[in-house]
Amino acid sequence: MNVEITGLTRRFRRRAAVRAVDLNIGEGVFGLLGPNGAGKTTLLRTLATVIPPTSGTLRLLGRDPGDTAGRREIRRSLGYLPQNMGYYPNFTVFEFVEYFALLKEVRSPGPAVARAVEWVGLGDRARAKLRTLSGGMLRRAGIAQAIVNEPKLLLLDEPTAGLDPEQRMEFRALLREIGERATVVVSTHLVEDVGAACDQVGLMHDGRIVFHGTPEALTARGRGHDVGDAPLERGYAAVLAEART
Repeated sequence: MNVEITGLTRRFRRRAAVRAVDLNIGEGVFGLLGPNGAGKTTLLRTLATVIPPTSGTLRLLGRDPGDTAGRREIRRSLGYLPQNMGYYPNFTVFEFVEYFALLKEVRSPGPAVARAVEWVGLGDRARAKLRTLSGGMLRRAGIAQAIVNEPKLLLLDEPTAGLDPEQRMEFRALLREIGERATVVVSTHLVEDVGAACDQVGLMHDGRIVFHGTPEALTARGRGHDVGDAPLERGYAAVLAEART
């Protein structure tokens, strides 16, 4: 397993944003669903080694992120797109992705950057400054920096925000391709993205994982439930309703 979580809790003063989570994730695409405030972003930031857990144990790619040497090794093989991505507006797309390639100590960064930029459909905008891009293009530039090192663990927080329907379909195909050789964790509130791209689903509520299984198993939980326009949405709504009782 590339992600091994046991009893993970993350507190901010008196509030626990993530509560005693147990989760193992192997290769493939894992969708992390849940309403706003459920703890998805905090869990992803912990997996990205941005913040440490308050308690519990965490191993990523077979290493302990609490150890300085282990954390550095993890970050070389990690890709992360935060929900709110900062950037230098005067960087070009190529310079922006190259900057992250250098931080990740990518060998031969030039070809790696060119490949990542092409993967996200920005090859013709590689020399454009970030300040000239639309919101959807900026999001694609963010995805490019996350995959420039061909990560073994890829963490994406709301990656399809700002993408049009065609771009979202292309992105799902990219996720499936990456998931054939790596672990991809996608945090989203868009149930349809999970159904189209994910092998496994985790549903968070109030900092806890209240469902973990396949999209098909989540769909089955919605039988007889009338909230939601699609079978997977009805499963999502049914599990949340049960968790709230």
